[in-house]
Amino acid sequence: MKILMMTNTFSPHVGGVARSVTAFTNSYRARGHRVVVVAPIFEGAPTKETDVIRIPALQKFNGSDFSVVLPVPGALMAKVRELEPDVIHAHHPFLLGSTAVRLARAYRIPMVFTHHTMYERYTHYVPGDSPAMKRFVIRLSTSFANLCDRVFAPSESIAQEIAKRGVVTPIEVVPTGVDTEALGSGDGTAFRREAGIPEDAFVVGHLGRLAEEKNLGFLTGAVARFLAAEPRARFLVVGVGPMADTLKARMRDEGLEGRLHTAGILRGQDLVNAYRAMDVFGFASMTETQGLVVAEAMAAGVPVVALDAPGVREVVRDGVNGRLLPVEDAGPFADALSWIAGLGPDAYAALKREALATADRFSLDHCAGRALAVYERLRGHPHEDTDDQYDAWDSTVRMIRAEWEMLKDLAEAAGAAFKGGSGAGSAGRSAGGEAAGGAEGGSGDRP
Repeated sequence: MKILMMTNTFSPHVGGVARSVTAFTNSYRARGHRVVVVAPIFEGAPTKETDVIRIPALQKFNGSDFSVVLPVPGALMAKVRELEPDVIHAHHPFLLGSTAVRLARAYRIPMVFTHHTMYERYTHYVPGDSPAMKRFVIRLSTSFANLCDRVFAPSESIAQEIAKRGVVTPIEVVPTGVDTEALGSGDGTAFRREAGIPEDAFVVGHLGRLAEEKNLGFLTGAVARFLAAEPRARFLVVGVGPMADTLKARMRDEGLEGRLHTAGILRGQDLVNAYRAMDVFGFASMTETQGLVVAEAMAAGVPVVALDAPGVREVVRDGVNGRLLPVEDAGPFADALSWIAGLGPDAYAALKREALATADRFSLDHCAGRALAVYERLRGHPHEDTDDQYDAWDSTVRMIRAEWEMLKDLAEAAGAAFKGGSGAGSAGRSAGGEAAGGAEGGSGDRP
């Protein structure tokens, strides 16, 4: 098959959506399918890529790690006509998702949409973070899903939630798969040695983008509480993001700076080795649709302590392969870490075995096979939607643009007032300049 992937985040970005697109793309290509990825230009992107079409974009949108794509050049349309894809897979309901809709309608190509994100939980990246914006992005993702021929939900929890919101397009539960074979082997001892972690330390690990929506403030506080009670424990954090300095400051304030180990961005074998260096994986995000890193940790044989949330509850079984906590409370979270640290060898080995067994259900090979089976059923069936469905989505995009412009204007006015009228033009540009560029596409996007 010929598959066109359209995503607002891709390599070298390391967020969940980018990793998902990369994993599925590699798996499809390994099976002999041709996959062309359309994605924004990112700093540090490879200069030579096979079957990747890069679109110009504004970098570091609104102080985040993300890009906002600029109007798509007409050359892309010619490339799509040349490819003649059997299916278009959109990974976002706006920006390049908008282009995906127009391509599917113009060429009657069946379209799939993965509902990776509960977008309303990421509107803090938008100036003002208004309740109206939250409502609009829920309406946007729902109306976009109803323009598609199939919707992939990364977990059963998300499938149920988006159906409640009004998605009537058939929904398939297709998690992002993990490379269980690669994650099953690694050298955690060597990683500890290089990172300066004692061989006999009990290591609480965390991997992901260090951002507000990952609930890192809570996680850091809970882990700090555990470290204070367990002298041999260490905290290993893999990733980068705007919360990195806050995390380090909290550990420093608690007198635990020397027991925090940060590793930045890791890939390939280095990433596997980092997982294998952990004794337990701590996860507190409430915004996930799947919790890919939770499944990856389990594929490395690492039990997980996490808060009960959509996407995570399908993976973590309390007392079986880790601990799943119903309430966001630092005390019970620290106690759960202590419970695992205090297990005897046999009981801890049983947790590890269950973690590995859980990961097998989320293997990349299995998940890619499920996705390809859906593509195959759609292949040869022209894309279908109605003008009413298209108008519902298009009108929501216009509402978001209008809300965006209003918030931008408010930010500019506030900047001018703060400056007392002097330098107002400069304040307006700094407060609203990026937002003005972002309004080209309607809304900023998150993994």
